[in-house]
Amino acid sequence: MTMRAPLLIDTDPGVDDALAILMAHQHAEVKGLAIAAGNVGLRHTVNNALKLVDVMGHETPVFPGCATPLVLDAADAAFVHGADGFGDTGYSRSTRAAANEHAALAISRLSREFAGQLTVVALGPLTNLALALRLDPELPRRVARLVIMGGAVNGRGNTHLVPAEFNIGFDPEAAHVVFSNWPTFDLVDWEATMHHGLAYDDLEQWLAADDERARFYASVSRRTRSWARQHGRQRMLSADALAMAVALDPSIIVESAERHVGIELAGGLTRGATVVDWEQRMARPANARIVLGVEQGKFENLIRDALGAA
Repeated sequence: MTMRAPLLIDTDPGVDDALAILMAHQHAEVKGLAIAAGNVGLRHTVNNALKLVDVMGHETPVFPGCATPLVLDAADAAFVHGADGFGDTGYSRSTRAAANEHAALAISRLSREFAGQLTVVALGPLTNLALALRLDPELPRRVARLVIMGGAVNGRGNTHLVPAEFNIGFDPEAAHVVFSNWPTFDLVDWEATMHHGLAYDDLEQWLAADDERARFYASVSRRTRSWARQHGRQRMLSADALAMAVALDPSIIVESAERHVGIELAGGLTRGATVVDWEQRMARPANARIVLGVEQGKFENLIRDALGAA
C-alpha cells in the first residue's frame, strides 16, 4: 500500500529525479522540494523543480539549497541529462518563485512541523541534509524515515572512480556526515538500480499516455533515453524512481540486508565509495537497510500511475 504521510524530497532535478517527483505527487503528501546542485548547477535544478510543480498542477514549495559540495568542487552529469538537466528541450520557464528559505532550514522546520511523521527521500547529493544535520543535530529523532538513493554497495559505481556512485561521489563529505550521524536509513544503491531496469518498449508505451505528465517526461527524458541506448544499456535505469518506490511502498522490498555503511573520503581511486561491512567485522551497529531487490511489477505500476498510463 502506498503512503499518504507527509514527505519531503531532497533532490537535484535531473531526468530521473523528475520521474521520482511525479511518482511522489501521485501517491504522497509532498510538503516540499529541497534543491541542491548535482546533476547540473543549482540555477537549473531550481528551475526544473519549479517547472515540475507547474506540470503537476500543485503548489509544492521549492527550497533552494547548496550550490556546491561542502568541501571540494565536483563535476556535474550534464553529459547525460543535458546542460539544463532536462534534456535541453528549451521548455518554457515557470513563472513561480522559489521559496525564500534555504533548503537546510526548511528540512529542519518541516521535521518539527511533522515530528514523528515526515519521510525524507534524498535523491541527490546529501549536501543539504548534511548542513541541516550540522545546524540541527536532533533532526534524525524527529524524522520517521530516511530513504537515500546513493552508493554502490559492491563497488560497481557509475563515475570515473570505479567504486563510486554519482550522488555520493559528488559530495563524499556530506555523505559522511549523514551516514555517520543518522542512526538508521534505507539505502537504494546503483547496483539495485541495475537489477531493476525498465524495458524500453514498455516505457515508450507509458510515455504515449494522453496525460500532460507523460508528454512532459517524454520530452525531457528523450536525450537520456537515447544516451542509454547508444551506450548499450539493455534497459532504462531510473535510480531515483526506484528509491521513491521504496519510500512510497516499503512492502515492495523483497530482499534487504542491515549492515554498517561508511564513506571513503581520501582514497585516490576510491573517494566517494560506500564501504559496507558485509561480514560484520567492525563491531559497529548497522546504520543502513540496504535494499537488494524489489517486486518489479509493483515498481512499474507506481511509474505507470505517475505518468497517467495506468
